Amino acid sequence: MAKFDLNESMVRKLAELLDETGLTEIEYKVGEHAIRVCRKATENISYTGVIPSTAANAVDSNAEIIPDKRTGAVTSPMVGVVYLSPEPGAPPFIAPGDTVGEGQTLLLIEAMKTFNHVRAPKAGRVAEICVSDQSPVEFGEDLVIIE
Repeated sequence: MAKFDLNESMVRKLAELLDETGLTEIEYKVGEHAIRVCRKATENISYTGVIPSTAANAVDSNAEIIPDKRTGAVTSPMVGVVYLSPEPGAPPFIAPGDTVGEGQTLLLIEAMKTFNHVRAPKAGRVAEICVSDQSPVEFGEDLVIIE
């Protein structure tokens, strides 16, 4: 397992980026380790993985340890608005129970007036669509579950 350097300076820089950009959440990931800093009603710092003993003092005592994402989850690569069909009135790209191929478009995310295709990372069956059409999504949010 790769060493994950978690230090107070890194957490502070991520929190400053939230202030500068107006984002509500930012995640920094190295391999299977991730730091997620969120700003909701209160500020949260989340970390998935094992906290190295040398970094334990850098994590706030109110830090939330969150479990790994759901198995088969396709997560949002950006903040934006999700669209389940290619245009208004058109049938959706996918439906629960559909079989999808690797690279197939699952949905679109509009960010900064650009439509970005979210594609299936693997072939499988659509077990669940976790978002609704034209709803805002955050970075890392579960979009679709593929089994």
